[in-house]
Amino acid sequence: MDRTYRHRLERCGRIMENAGLDALLLTKPANMFYLTGDGRLCAYAIVTRGGQVALGVPATDVADVSNRAHFDEITGFADEVGMIHAINQHLRHFGVGRGTLGLEYTFLTQSMMAMVTHPHAKPESVTVADATPILSALRMVKEPAEVERIRVAAGVATKGIEAAVSKLHVGMTESQVAAEAEYAMRQAGAENFYRTYVSSGPRTNIAHGLPTARRLEDGDLLMIDVHPVVHGYSADLCRTTCLGRPTSEQAQAFDDYLLAQQATIDAIAPGVTVADLEARMHAMLRDSGHGDSIFGPPIHGVGIEFEEAPLPPDHAFFHGEKDMPAIQAGVVLSVGNCGLYAGGWGVRVEDTNVATAEGRQTLTEYPRVLTP
Repeated sequence: MDRTYRHRLERCGRIMENAGLDALLLTKPANMFYLTGDGRLCAYAIVTRGGQVALGVPATDVADVSNRAHFDEITGFADEVGMIHAINQHLRHFGVGRGTLGLEYTFLTQSMMAMVTHPHAKPESVTVADATPILSALRMVKEPAEVERIRVAAGVATKGIEAAVSKLHVGMTESQVAAEAEYAMRQAGAENFYRTYVSSGPRTNIAHGLPTARRLEDGDLLMIDVHPVVHGYSADLCRTTCLGRPTSEQAQAFDDYLLAQQATIDAIAPGVTVADLEARMHAMLRDSGHGDSIFGPPIHGVGIEFEEAPLPPDHAFFHGEKDMPAIQAGVVLSVGNCGLYAGGWGVRVEDTNVATAEGRQTLTEYPRVLTP
């Protein structure tokens, strides 16, 4: 087995032991990818405290997964009923006939929870517990190779923003802007995307605007937020630009937001908490007169997913996470997740950054200007 996965499984086993878990049953693609090298829907991974891994995938996918993943056992199934029975067989094969099984509570829907805890899947003497915080803790500090993949994704994100901005013109739809960005990112190596957000004019006042058929008008603000996936890892980059001349109020709000965002990025360092960073950014925005225009958490982790731990405390609670520990070198953070929403328009700038032993490094470096 690849040493990277062996090391991750050993760390996972130690965390599981501290949490009193005997095995994990994973169905979230990001977690399966991290521990096995392959993550896909309609599949599962069972990981024991001792580091054994069993995979269950559609029968059509066995050969493909076998060439990509790291595992001890693999089973193909034809349908959901077959999946339930395969889970039971793997648990019994690994001797998990009793004890505690960790599940991803924040990922599983009620119907999925019913399926993986069905009597034909889970032995009756096995209890279940939430493993969400365990898996977040496992993935939070990135290995150097992970940081490099995120750096590559950041470069691809930059190419997407560059392409979209270069093609902007009055009459273009938001959807066409998204298409230009996504086409360029595919050409640069993106294999997938988390949602691309494009909003214009009054729609820049919404937190995460999905692109529509609205046509760009002269003087519009335009917000573009991209999240390409390259070699399994993502980056997060958002820029606000103007088609024409912004109003003085818009220009001032943009400058105030950028100042707060950059000061918060400069404060990233080992020992600082995400709560400290959020408080710093919000305080600067309030001090510049924008207290009534702030919405949502401005910071989140980035990695296999474009939004993951660490998260600010209130946001973490609703994601099923525990209080986040102090930042360590190797933690990757996006700063600028939510902008200023003034009523008829909004502004936002977002960048992906990695904490280092010396402080931080910003991985997304597309120009931060309102009028390119």
